[in-house]
Amino acid sequence: MPPTWLTVLAWTALAVASACAAVILIDIYGRGYRQRHMPVMEAVWPITALYFGPVAVWGYYRFGRPASTRWLREHGLRHPPDKPGWAGVAVDVSHCGAGCTLGDIIAECGVFTLGATVAGAALWAEMIGDYLLAVTLGLAFQYFAIAPMRGLSFRKGIIAAAKADILSLTAFEVGLFGWMALMAFVLFPNPHLMPTSPVFWFLMQIGMVLGFFTAWPANVWLIRRGIKEAM
Repeated sequence: MPPTWLTVLAWTALAVASACAAVILIDIYGRGYRQRHMPVMEAVWPITALYFGPVAVWGYYRFGRPASTRWLREHGLRHPPDKPGWAGVAVDVSHCGAGCTLGDIIAECGVFTLGATVAGAALWAEMIGDYLLAVTLGLAFQYFAIAPMRGLSFRKGIIAAAKADILSLTAFEVGLFGWMALMAFVLFPNPHLMPTSPVFWFLMQIGMVLGFFTAWPANVWLIRRGIKEAM
C-alpha cells in the first residue's frame, strides 16, 4: 500500500487540480469569458488544469482569457495581444494534451471496469486503450480548432487535424507511457496501483506533465514546418 504521506499528498494535489479546473470553468461560463474564435479551448483550459493545476490557471488568465469576446470588449481591442513564441507552443501542446488527458482518463476507468488485460497484464491494455482514445479525442479537438479557423470541409479538416496532431499526440503518450511503466514495474510493482487509489491519479498527473514536455519538441517542429500553427 502507498505510504500515508503519499496518499495525503495525492488527495491534496487532486483537490487543488479540481479547484483550478473549477476556477477556469466558472470564469468562462459563469462570468462570460467565452472564447471568440476557438470554442474548443473552453474545454482545453480546464482539462489542462486537471494535471497542471495552478500553472494552467496562470496560463488561462495570461493567454486564454484575452482570447475571449468579453475581455476584448473590456479592453477596446479587436484582436488578442500577440503571445511570445513559447506561449504559442505551450497552448498548442496543452490543446494536444487535453485530448490525450481526456482519453487517458476514460480508457483507464474502462480498462479497470472491464478487467481487460493483454498478455496477462492490465498495463498493456491501458496503454492501447489510452492511445486509441487519445488519438480519437485529440483529432476531434484539433479538428474543431483547425476546420472553423480555415473554413475546411469535414474531410479536409480531419486530414489537416491528423497531420497536425498525430505526431504530437504520440510524443505526449511516449512521456506518459514511460512514466506508467515506471509506476508498474518499479514504484508499485506488487500490488499494482488501481484507478480506485488517489495515488494512481496523482502519479498520472505527473505522467501527463512529463507528456507535455515530451510533446514540446514535436510541436516546435510541426510549427516550424508549417504543418501546425502556433495558437
